[in-house]
Amino acid sequence: MTYLKTTPTREGFFGSYGGAVLPPPLEPHFAEIREAYDRISKSADFIRELRYIRTHFQGRPTPVSYLRNLSDLCGGAQIYAKREDLNHTGAHKLNHCMAEGLLAKFMGKTKLMAETGAGQHGVALATAAAYFGMECEIHMGEIDIAKEAPNVTRMKLLGATVVPVSFGGRSLKEAVDSCFESYIAQADHALFAIGSVVGPHPFPMMVRNFQHVVGVEAREQFLDMTGELPDMVAACVGGGSNAMGIFSGFIEDDVALYGVEPAGTSSNLGDHAASIAYGEDGDIHGFRTIVLKDAKGEPAPVHTVASGLDYPGVGPEHAHLHRSGRVTYTTADDTEALKAFFELSRREGIIPALESAHAVAFAMREARANPGKSILVNLSGRGDKDIDYVTETFGFGEAL
Repeated sequence: MTYLKTTPTREGFFGSYGGAVLPPPLEPHFAEIREAYDRISKSADFIRELRYIRTHFQGRPTPVSYLRNLSDLCGGAQIYAKREDLNHTGAHKLNHCMAEGLLAKFMGKTKLMAETGAGQHGVALATAAAYFGMECEIHMGEIDIAKEAPNVTRMKLLGATVVPVSFGGRSLKEAVDSCFESYIAQADHALFAIGSVVGPHPFPMMVRNFQHVVGVEAREQFLDMTGELPDMVAACVGGGSNAMGIFSGFIEDDVALYGVEPAGTSSNLGDHAASIAYGEDGDIHGFRTIVLKDAKGEPAPVHTVASGLDYPGVGPEHAHLHRSGRVTYTTADDTEALKAFFELSRREGIIPALESAHAVAFAMREARANPGKSILVNLSGRGDKDIDYVTETFGFGEAL
């Protein structure tokens, strides 16, 4: 049987990672979600409606673009991009949000809830809630609210209630904590639509499977464009949903897969969010994975220029793929990501999300060392949300 059909186990484990450790009040609700997903994931009605939504609402398939100018600049390998920035709402997040909304509708839920970092998941879920006629509640750290103001406005325009999170590091981890606490009291009528391949089972599996469309499309498109598969596929990794989406399309092929974590400003704890590079095995938000820990063994503070990557853990499947050696995990720092942001904008007319710019930075770096090879980057989102923050903080890249 194929990898995707056998991984994870029925209990939600990817090797020794994953599972579900839940407060007793939430156990029956997550069991309900697992049972509902098992029933509808192979349902012709569900698949037909999801395909309709992807084609006629999201605008899928998104294209693969050959980045000729960037390839010429770097020399060496030829660089391509899977254009999830052209998915409706501007990122890959809508792929699983519309599916989670459809799941919630099937379950008879009336409200969608979630955390968000960069705001793309929040915008996507607010969009799904509007489409399905549901309420929407989004928890977002105060630091990210300030950095990602355009997305906050979009969420509110779409009818969502945005809950500012003011405790702790006031970023993505705390937004997850806050949303879980709020969800406990609303689980009878709400679905907590977790925004990445993280959280208790079945979410790491469900979100990967809903994002699998990215990898399926990219594989077919690249073959059609070039007559062969790419030599390397790269994606940024925070929680890791966009990466698992594209990796899942190539997981059984002889293709080198690379996850690019945010190295921030230094290797010191609190200056980066590179969980695999610097973390250790541990538990966070109801599942086992690789976690950045402080001196007390608690999830550590993190930093990255990209709000969507500032999580002190990683999806359990990424931890498993790292331990098994199937995926190579590396890093790009803030300066590299910002340089890639400006170069892609000016050389190709594509303004990337800061999260995606980490993968672009990897491709630019590796292209020089791999002449005659091809690199496919998952351009997971567009940078409209980042332009105010970037230009106000870093100008137009003159000092980089």
